[in-house]
Amino acid sequence: MRLLICASLLLVACSADSDNVESNPLIAQVGKLDSKKLDETSGLARSNQLGGVFWAMNDDGPAVIYAMDSSGKHLGRVRITGAKNRDWEDIASFVLDDTAYLVVANIGDNGSKYKHLSLYVVEEPDPEDDAAEIAWQIDFRYPDGPRDAESMAVDALDGHIYVLAKRTVPAELYRLPLQPSSADIVQAELVGRLDSLPQPNQSQLQNAMKNGWGWQPTAMDFAPDGKSALVLTYDGVNYFSRNEGESWPDALQGQAMHLSLGQYEDAESIAYSDDPAVAFVTLEGKRAPLLRIALKID
Repeated sequence: MRLLICASLLLVACSADSDNVESNPLIAQVGKLDSKKLDETSGLARSNQLGGVFWAMNDDGPAVIYAMDSSGKHLGRVRITGAKNRDWEDIASFVLDDTAYLVVANIGDNGSKYKHLSLYVVEEPDPEDDAAEIAWQIDFRYPDGPRDAESMAVDALDGHIYVLAKRTVPAELYRLPLQPSSADIVQAELVGRLDSLPQPNQSQLQNAMKNGWGWQPTAMDFAPDGKSALVLTYDGVNYFSRNEGESWPDALQGQAMHLSLGQYEDAESIAYSDDPAVAFVTLEGKRAPLLRIALKID
């Protein structure tokens, strides 16, 4: 399986033309986020109940998720009862026992100071609902001290949630049970360090305050067919294929195909659509652009 981002794609490098999104036929801006309240979008997830619908949320403020269509048109906002939005950084969807769920990840920790983080699992609501109850909550800590993370994905078949910490070099991948056996604080398991992502050199590390942290991951999603994964960094999209029977930690250690988003810098959110050959990306800010990416696979 190979991702055909550029005709001349070799390993993680695209041609210079891919830096100009307008010249790349595989990327299209399909709209802007319609909701005026959705101004710091930090996560995006496909609906498993309604075709062409996505859920998103802000990284602070009210504990609310927002529904939109694939052009960014606002469809509704739903409050999550009992949840706190300290620093929501990603959202994921999954199906378990024929029920569709969403997971909201309260995992941001810019100061690396929180003793534990929280994941809120809710049955996927209708966009016209006023509120959704927490089905279960997962409180967790890292085994080696606080971490800042913005990326989370779920595999209901293997029964795990994966969280990717952003500030370590390489980025660290942690695993949690999707359904913990108790309400106690869970200790996440370190399962990999992703040197498969583009890594900074010493100059980039030293000048990051001026030039940015382009290598840091900001979102992650697993394909609905389980055959690939996407990791978004500030510098672009990284695609990983997954062989039958391969674990996610092993798949994410494989060679990544990289796609620059050109002028759309500092993207924050990514999600597969119902079609594993199509993904959507958006940024922070009011009326942020919504990008459609054709993941041409052979």
